[in-house]
Amino acid sequence: MNEPAPWWQTAVVYQIYPRSFRDADGDGVGDLRGVLEGLDHLTWLGVDALWLSPVFPSPMADFGYDVADYCDIDPVFGDLDVFDELVAAAHERGLKVVLDWVPNHTSDQHPWFQAALAAGPGSPERERFWFHPGLGPDGSQIPTEWVSSFQGSTWTRTTNPDGTPGEWYLHLFTPEQPDVNWNHPDVRAEHEAVLQFWFDRGVAGVRIDSAALLVKDPELGPLSDNPAPGAHPHVDRDEIHEIYRAWRRVADAYAEPRVLVGEVWLEDTERFAQYLRSDEMHTAFNFDFMTQPWDAAAMRTSIDRTLAAHAPVGAPATWVLSNHDVTRPVTRYGREDSSFAFDRKRFGTPTDLELGTQRARAAALLTSALPGCLYIYQGDELGLPEVNLPREVIEDPMHFRSDGVDPGRDGCRVPLPWAQSGPSLGFGDDAEPWLPQPRDWAEISVEAQASDDESMLSLYRAALALRRDDAAMRLGAMRWLELGDDVVAFCRGDRFASITNVGSTSIQLPPHQSVLLASTPLVDGALVPNSTVWLEVEPLGADGA
Repeated sequence: MNEPAPWWQTAVVYQIYPRSFRDADGDGVGDLRGVLEGLDHLTWLGVDALWLSPVFPSPMADFGYDVADYCDIDPVFGDLDVFDELVAAAHERGLKVVLDWVPNHTSDQHPWFQAALAAGPGSPERERFWFHPGLGPDGSQIPTEWVSSFQGSTWTRTTNPDGTPGEWYLHLFTPEQPDVNWNHPDVRAEHEAVLQFWFDRGVAGVRIDSAALLVKDPELGPLSDNPAPGAHPHVDRDEIHEIYRAWRRVADAYAEPRVLVGEVWLEDTERFAQYLRSDEMHTAFNFDFMTQPWDAAAMRTSIDRTLAAHAPVGAPATWVLSNHDVTRPVTRYGREDSSFAFDRKRFGTPTDLELGTQRARAAALLTSALPGCLYIYQGDELGLPEVNLPREVIEDPMHFRSDGVDPGRDGCRVPLPWAQSGPSLGFGDDAEPWLPQPRDWAEISVEAQASDDESMLSLYRAALALRRDDAAMRLGAMRWLELGDDVVAFCRGDRFASITNVGSTSIQLPPHQSVLLASTPLVDGALVPNSTVWLEVEPLGADGA
């Protein structure tokens, strides 16, 4: 008898951004007890695991991605006792808990960095980070011209105790997030120990933030226009794989091995796949599909490219439509340019929310039917749009470091609407939520949608139930069906087919036994534009016919 596939190969993982999920203590900010209170929603929805964005102690310069202590919980979210209660309650419901991990940098308030500042140039404490003298006769020029992920400079100058300008330190993100030196044995030993700390508490795995950025060129080489594979000074260097092999040994030491999931933004699919070799990460996020426009050829090419990249290493693909950094699908798919790129985000980009919602429903079914793991960002199951926030309430550092040009990421982080009434629509008690919610979100709250069979929430729930109950949808081989240039159609196993009409005219369906689920009602048996249907079909032969 065949062994069942490990849970992470076909899991549905729900991403929770804790600040915006649910507020149990009434301070306007979501917390771990709020997550605990929302677990029944996740089991009702039908997911297998939840991924928590960072909940470590942090000054919140980048809302938790600036970690001051890797072995505790920030008081705004709760404490370790509540965390342990949450993990236990999740396990009782059959849910795994995945923790966000931030290894590229710490907070500037982390004890190591504070000690490095106090110790001064040439000290062992500074060797754990990237301190470097400036260029030029007075050291006033930055050591490199490397480009920040958050725009702006990647170097900040320190001040010596006597008030004179000191060394510079590297930060690929904000100045409050100094990069650690992964060539230093203290850094490697500390992270392995901290991973064990959380794995021992029952965490099923970690999602590794900025996973391709950890290792830097010790010579601080220049950034060329087209670096050779592995030769970029701070992205995807060959030495990085030693780190993940060590982490994999830590993860595999448990009776139920823990899971490593990488956030790996790389265009080179062969380099991407190297992170997924059997002694490194288990899976990595597939951002390629998420960034594609609403175009059948682009979608098919992305799916082929993704599956081809994973095949040589035998790793499952992952599929995701958005996350806490990306414009929500309902808004993105309603735009003239429905692709996504960080450098194109601007205020006031027009969108057709009705069209975007129809396409987001279709995309939800399309991605749910693809082979591998599925990730759902909180609120996408409700069809929440991106919120055009007033400038005066924006808190995201990406906005400020772009000199106000980029609207930032807060628009996809607005607290969830749980109820049809109340000051925060059920997110908390009477306190105003940390970001304002549109009042018309009452109509798309969990309460409003749960009893509506035609809602986005009900569509997601029905899709996940079919995926869970049909082994072919989770494990069956995928084969393309050729139904036209504007159609993305494929079968899983020999009796299930998913058909997405990306074009502008209705299409006739192939012979089938039954309609399992449709994102939009069929019209006279035809699939209307911007819609997906799942079919039970006649058993397919070896040639797909």
